[in-house]
Amino acid sequence: MSKVFFANNRAKNNMGLLDKLDKLIEQLNLSSKIEEGDLVAIKTHFGERGNTAFVPAPFLGRIVKAVKDAGGLPFLTDANTLYKGSRSNAIDHINTAVENGFSYATTRAPVIIADGLDGKDYRSVPIEAKHYKEVKIGSAAVRADAMIVVTHFKGHEMTGFGGAIKNVGMGLGSRSAKQMMHSSALPTVNLNKCTACQKCIPWCPTDAITMVKNKAVIDREKCYGCGECVVTCRFGAIDIQWKTSSDEMQERIVEHTLGALKNKDNKTIFLNFLLNITPDCDCWSWSDAPIVEDIGILASDDIVAIDKASLDLVNKAIGIKTNRLDDPDALDKFKHIFPDIDHSAQLTYGEKLGLGTKDYRLIKIG
Repeated sequence: MSKVFFANNRAKNNMGLLDKLDKLIEQLNLSSKIEEGDLVAIKTHFGERGNTAFVPAPFLGRIVKAVKDAGGLPFLTDANTLYKGSRSNAIDHINTAVENGFSYATTRAPVIIADGLDGKDYRSVPIEAKHYKEVKIGSAAVRADAMIVVTHFKGHEMTGFGGAIKNVGMGLGSRSAKQMMHSSALPTVNLNKCTACQKCIPWCPTDAITMVKNKAVIDREKCYGCGECVVTCRFGAIDIQWKTSSDEMQERIVEHTLGALKNKDNKTIFLNFLLNITPDCDCWSWSDAPIVEDIGILASDDIVAIDKASLDLVNKAIGIKTNRLDDPDALDKFKHIFPDIDHSAQLTYGEKLGLGTKDYRLIKIG
């Protein structure tokens, strides 16, 4: 049974949430996980431009300080997005992060985008799992010595909820890895948009792309859907595919989580923020109304246990009747919002792959 530490959002005895965050980190004995000079990736979500539900920068500043006190060298990180928003390349991504408050002045740590300038700076990590034998993870995350995962726990339209597992697996997958997680369908070329620039050809690992009558053509016998051509094309001629079932997508995310955490045994901690719990992902350029009252912060070194505890606390919390949660007394709030999604699939598969356990003991702090 894993330990999950919990601090509620009440400010008592002159102790606010920032102080409680310090107490939670103390419980995980950070100095035992970080050695002097360790490069420490602090995985967070900087929020899409226009979104307001992400974990605010002052919390990250406290985490950065704790890492430095333990002798580590922290940096804030996330990988570029698959879709064309304000974070699909490192320049836009960093500019968005700064606009949303994640500057060096506020956090005292640099922002380093995990998969580089255009999403192609990744490492292929062998895992030998059900869907993948290897996964493409942002190189900065792979090369880091330790990792702290900071997650805004909320709903998600494709996985039911988005917790630490999704934050790591989908979040640290390279742009092409994100395409592979989102779809089992092979890419196709929109001939009306193809400019014959040929930039997709050298990125195809199976030589499946050729030029026919001055247009790119994909040989579907050779293509295995790696997604490199999708993220290379700057003209939208090779469409993003979104075709996969929720259960399969959750399993693919879990396998990428396995790859991202590989070789970081006893070098990773997880912090889930159950504040401003919205029904949708922070990747949207807006934030819908919360579905429950603010709950607090959780900390653990077990990624499965912390997500299970977060889910349980949300379901026990007082619901807020909104257009998205029309029944505040629903026993499973995310299931009520997304009735066709079995969000337990990610927890069950994560446990099966040895990422952690759904059995936990909640320990209240402060």
